[in-house]
Amino acid sequence: MSEQNKTIERRLIEEVWNRGNFAVVDEMIANDYLGHSSDPDTETHGPAGYKQFYARLRDAFPDFQVTVEDQIAEGDKVVTRWRASGTHRGEFQGIPPTGRQAVITGITIDRIANGKVVEGWTNTDDLGMMRLLGVVPALE
Repeated sequence: MSEQNKTIERRLIEEVWNRGNFAVVDEMIANDYLGHSSDPDTETHGPAGYKQFYARLRDAFPDFQVTVEDQIAEGDKVVTRWRASGTHRGEFQGIPPTGRQAVITGITIDRIANGKVVEGWTNTDDLGMMRLLGVVPALE
């Protein structure tokens, strides 16, 4: 089961995150999906919310690409440590385009049931990305 869940997770990353193929979201994300992020006030609900989140991300970073650095699965959970990069070409979290290359690292834990992602938790290095965009100065 764990290897099968890792395959599901990698396909989701490749198809949706890297290619922007939102057609597979309905196939891979459960209707009652709940996504939690680093921002405690932000949750993603269902396939529609998942598509909306990644559409906004790809609008801001059209060349957005994710590389899986490490992946561990046990039972119904898959943990993926990843690195993403893209050029900031559209508004992102109220920040106008900078044209800069951004890199962000993160860890996502997804729970999978019946071949679909039903819940996810993602923590990201938002401060590091904001420094690369020039929005936050680097610490000395």
